Amino acid sequence: MAPTSTDLTSQELARYARHLSLAEVGVDGQRKLKRARVLCVGAGGLGSPLALYLAAAGVGALGIADFDVVEESNLQRQVLHSTADVGRAKVDSAEERLTGLNPHVRVVKHSVRLTSENALEIFRGYDIIADGSDNFPTRYLVNDACVLSGKPNVFGAVSRFEGQASVFCAKDGPCYRCLFPDPPPSGAVQNCAEAGVLGVLPGLVGVIQATEVLKLILGAPRSLIGRLLLIDAWAMTFREVKLKKSKNCPACGEHKTISPLADYDQICNLICNPGAEQSMAVPQMQVEELKRRIDAGEDVVVVDVREPHELEIASLKKAKPDVKHIPLGDLPRRMHELDEFRDRELVCQCRSGVRSQSAALQLQAAGFSKVHNLAGGILAWSDRIDPGVPKY
Repeated sequence: MAPTSTDLTSQELARYARHLSLAEVGVDGQRKLKRARVLCVGAGGLGSPLALYLAAAGVGALGIADFDVVEESNLQRQVLHSTADVGRAKVDSAEERLTGLNPHVRVVKHSVRLTSENALEIFRGYDIIADGSDNFPTRYLVNDACVLSGKPNVFGAVSRFEGQASVFCAKDGPCYRCLFPDPPPSGAVQNCAEAGVLGVLPGLVGVIQATEVLKLILGAPRSLIGRLLLIDAWAMTFREVKLKKSKNCPACGEHKTISPLADYDQICNLICNPGAEQSMAVPQMQVEELKRRIDAGEDVVVVDVREPHELEIASLKKAKPDVKHIPLGDLPRRMHELDEFRDRELVCQCRSGVRSQSAALQLQAAGFSKVHNLAGGILAWSDRIDPGVPKY
C-alpha cells in the first residue's frame, strides 16, 4: 500500500484547523496523520467510533477488516451503520459512511475473515493495528500477529457495562498474552450477544482506542502502554492496572513458543473446553430433527443452558417441548436436577450451539448416555424452523 501525499491542501487546512491550533499537533502533526496507515479489526461496536474518529482526524489510509453483514440487532451500538444498511456487508457500509465524513481519507476494505493464513500479509500494509474484535480466537490472533510483525496493538473490549483498553505489543511494552497467556475456561466469559452490552459503552471504549491511535501517530509522551484501563460505565468509574512485560510470555517472552501463527479457532476450542478434542463424540442434532421429534411426541427433554434474561427474548415455547432450564455456569452444582431424565434423550440448547456443546460434554462425563447438542442453537431454529423466534 503506497502512502498518501503528505502535502495538505487548502481544503484540508480548513478542515483540520482545530488540530493545527494545537501546538502538540500543528501542521507537522497533521501531516503525520495523513501519512499514517491504521487497520481497524472489526466494524462493529468498537470499530464504529474508532473508525469514525480516525477518519474525522485525517488518518490517511484506514483499513477495515470485517467479513460480517449488518444486522438489525447491531444498530443499538454500531453507529457506523444505519437501518438502510441492514443486510449489507459491513465494509461497504463503513466505506460509504467514512468517505462521506471525510473524502480525504482512503478506506481500504478487507472483506475477509482474519486468519493465521492472511493476518501477517494484511498487517504488512499498516503502521498500527486497532483491535475491535469480539471473540477470543481473533483477539489472540491479532496479538500474536502484532508481536511477530512489530506492530502496536491498540486494544479494546466490552461486555455488559464494563470495558477495557490498553496498547499492547509496543516496543518494550507487554502484549495481551503477558496479561492473559491463554483463553479463559469455556463458559467463563460470554460474548456480547449472550451477556448483553450497554449501547453507549463501545462508543466510550472505541473513542479511547481512537485517542490512543492518534497519540501513537503524533508521538505523545504518555499512552496506555503498560497500563490496562478498566471502565465501569454503570458506576462511571475508571481505574487502571499497571502491566509489565512477562519473561514467561509465550508470545513476547524470553522463550517464545508462538511462531508461526496457528489455527486459533482450534487452539481456543481445546483450551477453553478441556476434552473438546472428543467433541465429535457428542451427537449433533439438527433443528429439523428436533422439530420432528417434538411434533411426534417423542420422549425428548431440551436442556436450555442460556441465562434467564435470554429466555425472555427468545424460546422454543411455541413448539412446546419439555424444557429444563439450567444456565451453563450453574450446571456443575445443579446437574442432580437432571437425574430424573437419565433414561430420556437430552438435547442441550443455547443461542448458537457453543455453550450447549460444553454442557453436553459435561453431561456425558457425568454418565448421561443419551445426550445431543442442538447444532446452531436457537439462531438455527429461527432461521430454519420459526422465523417468528427473535434473533439476538
